[in-house]
Amino acid sequence: MRIFARIMKLAFLLTLVFCATVHLMITCTLALYSRYKVQYLSLTWIMGIFCAGFCAAIPHSFALESAAPGMLHPVMLLVLVACSYLQSIYPLSICMPGYLQWGRMWKYATPALVLIALYMLGMLLGSRPVIVHDGRELARHLLSGDILLRAAALGLSIYYIVNIFRLPHVLVRVIDLPRYLIGYGTAMGLSAVFYVVLTVHFQSTLLMVYLFLFTALNLYMFFRTLETMAINLPKPKIETVTEAPSPERIEQAEREDFNEANRQRFRRVQYFMQNEREWTDNTFGRDRLCEATGINRHLLLQCLRSQGYNNIHDYINYYRMEELKRRIQRGEITTLNGCTDTGFGSVKTARSCFERMETSSLDDFLKNNLKQRQGED
Repeated sequence: MRIFARIMKLAFLLTLVFCATVHLMITCTLALYSRYKVQYLSLTWIMGIFCAGFCAAIPHSFALESAAPGMLHPVMLLVLVACSYLQSIYPLSICMPGYLQWGRMWKYATPALVLIALYMLGMLLGSRPVIVHDGRELARHLLSGDILLRAAALGLSIYYIVNIFRLPHVLVRVIDLPRYLIGYGTAMGLSAVFYVVLTVHFQSTLLMVYLFLFTALNLYMFFRTLETMAINLPKPKIETVTEAPSPERIEQAEREDFNEANRQRFRRVQYFMQNEREWTDNTFGRDRLCEATGINRHLLLQCLRSQGYNNIHDYINYYRMEELKRRIQRGEITTLNGCTDTGFGSVKTARSCFERMETSSLDDFLKNNLKQRQGED
């Protein structure tokens, strides 16, 4: 039994260290990017606060693991208020500074700050929290100041948790934000509800589960943020290739220089894409490209990535998208139904690909070009 208790204490300590390390990594990376884009500054502060919280909890890990705080313990509730507030502004902070100004954020935080200040003041004056273990004890102390403050903390937390669920839906409708925020907000709200359950019925094992879920969700949003930044990186320009390198030339390069071999394979692929234009057929894909160029999947993906392309499908769709943009600008395509003439299987696919590669709407691009052509006429 003692061995199991020691293992649990060690597991709890390692959990806190892991969570602190992950949030430190996220904070440092976002801090670097926030120097170039202010919209990441709020995310940096939020992740930094979470990191500081985990670091502060590490020295108390053994006490936390064996704690029996009872129902609605004030420390658990204060953590709930702080986390639910920060998590509810997390999706909002993505669109800073246009939507979320500092004044609004402080106003939104005022109830939480007042509540925390009252608890801190009470502790400084020597007030000790009432420990309750069941509903009968809670009913007995219901009108005490400590329990009333806990009820206020729980109510405020529920308000913030409702906003965690609600705000992503609102933002996606009124602002051009990715729809994955809805799923993220739902998952984050459910994790907050799970923490509410922990404040009522505390178990150290469930607390470790919550900490892992909490960290996993923040990692998910972090990686989606990095993905957005990667998509916005400049795309390689399509250079005209007048002659495809021969198989012998590629074979020689493979023996002499790995990077040169990739460059020669890429030139062979470029020549095919620019001259055969089979990509205008929506059934054209990776397998047909491999067959036409004589390059297997692995080497094809390798040579494309060496030149800055993410994958084979994106490379093919890049040609389709550039052709679609050219035809729209020339006035050859005036409706979205013309997307299928450039190789896209459907208008929906064209829209999705355009928004992902251009970070703007295909509908807006078409509309703006039509207006521009009408103005010239």
